[in-house]
Amino acid sequence: MVLSINFILFGLGALLILSVLLSKVSSYIGIPTLIVFLLLGLVIDFGSVIQPTLENYTIVQYISIFALIIIMFSGGLETKMKEMRPIAKEGISLATVGVLITAFVTGYIFHLVTGVDLLLSLLVAATISSTDVAAVFSIFRSSDTKLKNKLDSLLELESATNDPTAYILTTTFIFMILNPSTSIVDAILIFLQSFVVGSILGYLFGIGFTKLIKRIRLEVDGLYPVLLIGVAVFTFSFTEFLGGNGFLAVFLASLIIGNKLIRYKRSQIKFFDGMAWLMQVVMFILLGIFTLPNQLIADAAISLLIAVIIIFIARPIAVFTTLIPFNIDSKSKIFLSWTGIKGAVPIVFAFYPLVSSVPGATMLFNTVFFVTIISVLLQGSTIYPLAKKLNLVAE
Repeated sequence: MVLSINFILFGLGALLILSVLLSKVSSYIGIPTLIVFLLLGLVIDFGSVIQPTLENYTIVQYISIFALIIIMFSGGLETKMKEMRPIAKEGISLATVGVLITAFVTGYIFHLVTGVDLLLSLLVAATISSTDVAAVFSIFRSSDTKLKNKLDSLLELESATNDPTAYILTTTFIFMILNPSTSIVDAILIFLQSFVVGSILGYLFGIGFTKLIKRIRLEVDGLYPVLLIGVAVFTFSFTEFLGGNGFLAVFLASLIIGNKLIRYKRSQIKFFDGMAWLMQVVMFILLGIFTLPNQLIADAAISLLIAVIIIFIARPIAVFTTLIPFNIDSKSKIFLSWTGIKGAVPIVFAFYPLVSSVPGATMLFNTVFFVTIISVLLQGSTIYPLAKKLNLVAE
């Protein structure tokens, strides 16, 4: 069955209109609006058009990589370094050490309980170990909520900067599974290379492209966002080519660009904010489309176990352990423990094992589906009530 172009365009237009209208709902209930699109992808019968094949997984992976580049770039543009500086150490600690603890605690407990191979257990945990920047931004900015002790800024900084750590873990574990002879030392070296090269190139591209954007005079104002998209894609691909973490480089470059005075800065930030929302919608629909209900039911128990471990055990352990050196009260730590919301990023990472034909990749994909739904519905819709209960909402 081949769909006509009119039918495809009709569906695309309807989805875009629906996403904009439903975004209003997120002002009141947080991010669970995106669940509608996930379920929409799940119930639409694309079985005769889009088969879950390696070729289709590869195409979707390319789409998802571009989506995450836009989401990361948008997060960097919107992050104000001046506001983040007072809580920079805490945020970076959660984004690095916190993600590592979350992944290893989740993976190890899952391995002990189920007997699933340790590396596969760690890979599953790595894909869902980071929090979602677009979800956190949406909850606090759409409702104009401010929290005490700069907790909202801390959450935004953590969510904006922790995806690269999860990405490095995910790709490292995939490499170790596909290359069993890889030693722990080799894995650590790969991890460090990815992080260091990504950081250096992200900084250099941020400085260099900022000077370019400041000096260049374009005849058409609408070309400035196009230029920034080119900057984001080029930064990612060049960094990956040299063995660095492209997503980390994209975020750092956009962070530097967004904190400088560039032409049409406000309008460009709003443009990328809309693009990031669109990319979120696309990723949730794709997750639903490629999730097979029969396999989903078969992996439901394992997925629920992972969700319980990461939400109620691993995330709290990571938060309380990571923040020991800092002067943060227990109520704030409890709140931070509950706000490990998942979003589009785990969906992007879940396609990597499928494309690489990692044994157990289908189970991993179904797990991402379950954990994302539970996190978005349970945590996303209860953040504000919990903040009020803990007396953390600023007047």
